[in-house]
Amino acid sequence: MQGYRTVSARFRHPVNIALHVNAPLGVRIANAVTGFMGSWPFIILQTVIVGIWVIGNVYLLFHFDPYPFIFLNLAFSTQAAYAAPLILLASNQSAARDRATLEHAAAEAEDADAKESDILARLARIEAMLAELSGRKG
Repeated sequence: MQGYRTVSARFRHPVNIALHVNAPLGVRIANAVTGFMGSWPFIILQTVIVGIWVIGNVYLLFHFDPYPFIFLNLAFSTQAAYAAPLILLASNQSAARDRATLEHAAAEAEDADAKESDILARLARIEAMLAELSGRKG
């Protein structure tokens, strides 16, 4: 039960709770990976690694990938080949979450409209009763 409390505190909206609890492992991994790949720490880390890679190979500190850095290009291609499907998977999950959120909001709006109509009907009955009571006294 502690896991549910953690999830409900992190994802307050019922749709987010349901989608997180029911999400397959692959979707959770895709969300985590794309969340990191779309962050400043990832951009900074990748820039530092590429800088070290280029400087180290140009100044012969290590010389396993000389200019034009074919192995570095292979690494970027591999990263892109895995990143694109993960980004699409996370995007599909986001679209599903948006769709479910809109459906949930529409259902809540319908409930609110029904309650408002009920309150207005009760108010009209009370006003009619008050008018009737006022007519009897006068």
